Amino acid sequence: MMYRLTAALLAATAIATPAIAQRTPAAVVVVVDTDRIYRECTACRTAQTQLQSQVTALQTRQQTLANQLRPEGEAIRTAVEALKGKEPDAALRTRAQTFQQRQQQANEELARTQQNIQSIQANVLRQINDRLRPAINTVMTQKGANVAVDVDATLAHGQAINVTNEVLAAVNQTLPSVSLTPLPQQQQPQATQGR
Repeated sequence: MMYRLTAALLAATAIATPAIAQRTPAAVVVVVDTDRIYRECTACRTAQTQLQSQVTALQTRQQTLANQLRPEGEAIRTAVEALKGKEPDAALRTRAQTFQQRQQQANEELARTQQNIQSIQANVLRQINDRLRPAINTVMTQKGANVAVDVDATLAHGQAINVTNEVLAAVNQTLPSVSLTPLPQQQQPQATQGR
């Protein structure tokens, strides 16, 4: 009888041990306001200022080009309207074609500049994200947390679990500045040669 009781206890212990080992740890959650970090980190502020100056320069250039092209466009339109449906002469056609080319070149210049600014913005964001994730992981480890959630993804949370200040300090320490260059161009895949 004692043998059966001991065997039953050993069997119960053997069954209970895997169940204990399979339990997941309790969630220890921290929240981070990433929008605030993107606004307030030292490198972010500097980048925002410099990017804003590039956007302002683009707007100024757009206005300058429009002011340069507008009088010529109006003069051509007036000349065409004066014809009252008649065919324009070769000089007016050439003038209109030249104007269209200048207008197209201006649009292409503005589009290139805008794409360049967007590429710089994407590269700045990439650099910040490259440092933000490790900073969050470091703070999580320091706080003994196993889950980090963006503050925007929470319905409510206690201030005690908000680690934005710590993450911001870590980002500022590891990322004093960012490079304001466009994203590196991806190499085009080489065409496969015939078989």
